[in-house]
Amino acid sequence: MREVVVTGGGTGIGLAIAKAFAELGDSVTVTGRREHVLKETGFPYVAFNAASPVAVNDALGRLPVKVDVLVNNAGGNTNLDRADSDDLMDVAESWWANLNANLLSAVLVTKALQRRIGDGGRIISIGSIAARGTGSGSYGAAKAALEAWTADVAAELGPRGVTANVISPGLIVETEFFKGRLTDEGIKRRVEGTRNGRAGTPSDVAGTAVFLASPGARHVTGQVVHVNGGAYLGR
Repeated sequence: MREVVVTGGGTGIGLAIAKAFAELGDSVTVTGRREHVLKETGFPYVAFNAASPVAVNDALGRLPVKVDVLVNNAGGNTNLDRADSDDLMDVAESWWANLNANLLSAVLVTKALQRRIGDGGRIISIGSIAARGTGSGSYGAAKAALEAWTADVAAELGPRGVTANVISPGLIVETEFFKGRLTDEGIKRRVEGTRNGRAGTPSDVAGTAVFLASPGARHVTGQVVHVNGGAYLGR
């Protein structure tokens, strides 16, 4: 039985990933900032802010002492809650927020658990199609940085058989990502850009995570796996 840690595991993609590993018989711990949401998952949980070095350090004693699979799913577009501003301090804070939520959270949790990840372990980070020039400003930039950082992690831990990869979803419905702002027209427009004519679901991403954590993917590392129905061709 593997020990799996999923950050941002209370809802949406993170929860789907947690359930997928649990169905395989793995022991799963979910993390997130909202304890009441984590409690409702039914999984063992640890509530903390993954973007805070102090909070991550304080949480270590409650996280598994051995980790086979780490899924860095915490994040989201923090600019959705911000008004556009020309004030440079506002601009800086908006960029810091997205970099902290989507890049630093993965960096800190991975670094904190690195010594607990055994030989042959798996590190999977959730990126976004926004990293490939589809917009979203600081959010897309943060996800692009996540891809660059993952390449370094793959090189650093590769000699121990540890793989590090990014799953890059396109439109995924049934999540909190758009915070109720996604319209039917917005969905239609995004679906029209796919090659299979449908939106993605959390289970699509979860299935890819399960594969990347499987023995069959032991030679797949440093990669970005695009899960978007062909809306972006990663070639």
